[in-house]
Amino acid sequence: MLLIVLIAILLLSGCGHPKQAHVNVPPPPPPASTTESPVSRPAAKVPAAKENAAPKPNEDTDADLAEPTLPADAKPLATETGLASWYGPPYHNRRGSNGEVYNMHAMTAAHRTYPLGSIVRVTNVKTGHTALVRITDRGPFIPGRVLDLSHAAAQKLDVWKPGIAEVKVELMQSAATAGSPGKWAVQIGGFPHEPAATKLADHLKRRYHTAKVLCFASPAGDWWVRVRVLDDDHDRAQKLAAETETPEGAVFLVRLD
Repeated sequence: MLLIVLIAILLLSGCGHPKQAHVNVPPPPPPASTTESPVSRPAAKVPAAKENAAPKPNEDTDADLAEPTLPADAKPLATETGLASWYGPPYHNRRGSNGEVYNMHAMTAAHRTYPLGSIVRVTNVKTGHTALVRITDRGPFIPGRVLDLSHAAAQKLDVWKPGIAEVKVELMQSAATAGSPGKWAVQIGGFPHEPAATKLADHLKRRYHTAKVLCFASPAGDWWVRVRVLDDDHDRAQKLAAETETPEGAVFLVRLD
């Protein structure tokens, strides 16, 4: 009995001084970096430069805008005197009668009867200024006027600011071959409203069965009627022009080529 008591006393004294248990603790993580790593982004696409890229050419070259030239011994083939006007917008960059795109900065002009491509010498009667221009279009379709100048030609001839001026027009070089009959038509207008132009066109279709009658709007907003007679003959066109009357607008004999 005494032995049992002694063993119990020893066990109680051992529990009063417990041993610290050994625990495997993992090492602390390394200290965090103070510099934040950059975020990955897709690289911006930069277009590569083209090597030996040719510069974009100018819209108009000096040759396109230059005044035409003539042989030193050129003599006038025909001469007339009348009023000249000029035209720019809204006709600029539109196709002219010769098929080219009209450029008001080039030395050109419109005439009703001189062959397209001809070169004329224009002289301002008041100032004496002279310029050579190439005929590229048809007009002017206003009674009393004989020539419609480009903006550049009007500036050189002192016609730009006043709008109209009396000029002498000399046909210096004709684009038509000798003996060429030409292609002729009659142009009537302009009408401020389409119904009036259409009414006249229908009347002329009934009257001249062999003629081709076209009704069309101009870039300026008015309406015109053009009549092409059989074979585009000059005498037929001239006769039709003499026989035609209209309460508004005017009648003009015009060469198409």
